[in-house]
Amino acid sequence: MTEPNAVISVRDLHMSFGEQHVLKGLSFEVYRGETFGLLGSNGSGKTTTLRALLGIYPTARGEALIEGTRFDPSMGARIGYLPEERGLYRKEPVLPVMTYFGQLKGMPAAVAEGWSRGYLEKVGLAGKERTRLDKLSGGEQQKVQLGVTIMNDPALLILDEPTKGFDPVNRRLLMSIVEEHRQRGATIVMITHQMEEVERLCDRVLLLKDGVAEAYGTVPQVQDQYGGRTLRIEFTGRLPDSPTVRPTVREQNYAEIPLPDGAPATGILRELLDAGVEIRRFETSRASLEQIFLQVYGERAED
Repeated sequence: MTEPNAVISVRDLHMSFGEQHVLKGLSFEVYRGETFGLLGSNGSGKTTTLRALLGIYPTARGEALIEGTRFDPSMGARIGYLPEERGLYRKEPVLPVMTYFGQLKGMPAAVAEGWSRGYLEKVGLAGKERTRLDKLSGGEQQKVQLGVTIMNDPALLILDEPTKGFDPVNRRLLMSIVEEHRQRGATIVMITHQMEEVERLCDRVLLLKDGVAEAYGTVPQVQDQYGGRTLRIEFTGRLPDSPTVRPTVREQNYAEIPLPDGAPATGILRELLDAGVEIRRFETSRASLEQIFLQVYGERAED
């Protein structure tokens, strides 16, 4: 039975392409006003799930419903969809393309043009209104595509890798725009491999592996499901090669080290200090989603 507050309801969804069975009885719901993260390694079925929801792919078995019904083109004005493969008229200038898409969404031409000018200024593209899209960088084209997606203030945003290929500054800018829509009450579904974005923005998540739900729930529920706590440290020096010091996330001066069940952090901290590591900052917390992602998907996550 569908939850009354569910905007999206997926029930026992099966999807196949020839002999390849991509989704194997997938079920989940997305509630009104929440931000939902759909996570998984490449080929796990994330984009297929979204395309089934939007009627791009026919379902083999099961249900994929929006507001209790199968997708219908009349829903287009209420839904903003940012596909993994961007689809703009690359030989045309930026402003006319954005205005045209605004009109398709039911906006008067003057309103669509005015909104587009304001958005282009906000994302650092002022002065490029008459530039052909194929003359923009990939990141700039992506900003335009996101603008087209959100310009009619849709109640449901479906974003497939919205910040793919962005540098940290532009990623933060784009996610702040998504956050604005969240605060205005939009329901947001997003696929992303940026786990820090998921922890910061998402109310609930689904980890999809080989076409089935590996984990599903709030971020803390998923973290608890995989158990354990993590020691996060900022340090100077070289971490020792030790069976107890096995970081799952390791950068130049930062590491996340799983703690054995029930063990305090003091033992590992002492070992690090004895090895000559200078600890600048440390904290213990639940396992990060990045750690869980690596635990669930292993080598495929590295790909």
